Amino acid sequence: MPQTNGAAPGRRAVVRGGLAASGALLVPGLAGTAAAAPAFVRSDRPRAGFGTQVGDVTADSGLVWVRSDRPARMIVETSATESFRKVRRFLGPVLTPDTDLTGTTAVHGLPPGEQIHYRVLLADPDDPRRVGPPVEGTFRTSPVRRRDGVRFLWSGDLAGQGWGINPDIGGYRIYRAMRDLNPDFFLSSGDNIYADGPLAATAALPGGRTWRNITTPEKSKVAETLDEFRGNFRYNLLDDNLKAFNAQVPVVIQWDDHEVHNNWYPGQILDDARYTEKNADVLAARSLRAFSEYFPVRTLRPGRQGRVHRVLRHGPLLDVFVLDMRTFRNANSPDRQTEDERGILGREQLEWLKRELARSRAVWKVIASDMPLGLVVPDGATGNIEAVAQADPGAPLGRELQIAELLRFIKHRRVTGTVWLTADVHHTSAQHYQPSRAAFTDFEPFWEFVSGPLNAGGFPANQLDQTFGPERVFVKAPDAAHANTAPIDGYQFFGEVEIDGHSGELTVRLREQDGTVLHTTLLQPGRVGQ
Repeated sequence: MPQTNGAAPGRRAVVRGGLAASGALLVPGLAGTAAAAPAFVRSDRPRAGFGTQVGDVTADSGLVWVRSDRPARMIVETSATESFRKVRRFLGPVLTPDTDLTGTTAVHGLPPGEQIHYRVLLADPDDPRRVGPPVEGTFRTSPVRRRDGVRFLWSGDLAGQGWGINPDIGGYRIYRAMRDLNPDFFLSSGDNIYADGPLAATAALPGGRTWRNITTPEKSKVAETLDEFRGNFRYNLLDDNLKAFNAQVPVVIQWDDHEVHNNWYPGQILDDARYTEKNADVLAARSLRAFSEYFPVRTLRPGRQGRVHRVLRHGPLLDVFVLDMRTFRNANSPDRQTEDERGILGREQLEWLKRELARSRAVWKVIASDMPLGLVVPDGATGNIEAVAQADPGAPLGRELQIAELLRFIKHRRVTGTVWLTADVHHTSAQHYQPSRAAFTDFEPFWEFVSGPLNAGGFPANQLDQTFGPERVFVKAPDAAHANTAPIDGYQFFGEVEIDGHSGELTVRLREQDGTVLHTTLLQPGRVGQ
């Protein structure tokens, strides 16, 4: 396990970080809540009631995030020990309402492959002596030695289909199981919020049972304004499990449709009576601004231009290529066109991905895809297609043309060790793609693994499209009679990837929400056709 000196973070540090993250919980204008959370006791010092998180960690740096309850100067201190006997201080920005009182501070010059302890201080910008209580966390920097190995988790889809934070079952319980595994980082594969999915205080369950949600004004309607999008991102941070997880595990974040609206694409005018603002581009711009304020992403800065797609290099064993299959896609359609230059990635992002894959020297190249490749994802009952595959098992058409171009490039440039990870479809499965089973054959075999949801409805497994020859090796999903299974009834999943530092072997484990292993696949480094 890739831990500093073979040890997990000290228990005292983790507990203190969790308490600091959850000791005070602000629920602005709490409405219809099933279990009212304690509000802030106002004081003359700024406080960080939503915890802290770290993103896009490298071998010597990380990006620390926090939100204050009022304007404040952000200060970050790092230390090699949880006692903070010796610290380095990094002066961050003044947090103002312009960024919803959120901010990030880059910490750098850190030792590689080591456990870093940090604390965030919030100081009154007019009186630096007035400092609020610190909020603490810890993370591991990326290794530079192969023998250290890598282990991370992935999943997606949070608070969807009307299933929000339920205090009766302990909130987002899956984060507790993931935190216990103490991974190097967590890849969040999109649908981090359901901006188009309001939460009611209660929902009916089978057998006469009742599901209860903590609710807020912003989560009681579809998100249209910037403040409503901000409130959607803020909502999840009311959960103690998620805050404790964030205090211990760095995040690699990407987005998908429900950050804006179900199945949206650029240029779309929504046919949805719930919305006053129907221009998807306007809504997407507001959501991306809130997204950049509430997640630490090094290629995004609040209020500035930036992008979600990026590559994270995690030592000699692993590069993670984070895709954006939402911003640059063409319009959803039956997807049977014989020419498709724009596709689902857009030409610029596709060329970026090819360049980065070709220059990668990592043993394994994980392609973090917010949408699956061979699973047919329809756009409701419109007859249009939301993802890549369109249920025609023949030669590539529509968005498949772009994926065929990428797979051909990977083969002919001899890029080895590619593995695709995704979420979105609310079940877990493993698919192996093989040219001998495919209509398009100019590619090397590869694997695609699916996980999620984290806390949303479970749905039946999607149909496979045979254009690229997928074979479903494992699947767990509810049947058609139990679509939109509530989190209390199971079908919540996350995945684990572990790369051994000595052999270079990559192991994928598909897990249930309590951590139970459902399926394991072992892959050998540099081997073609596995």
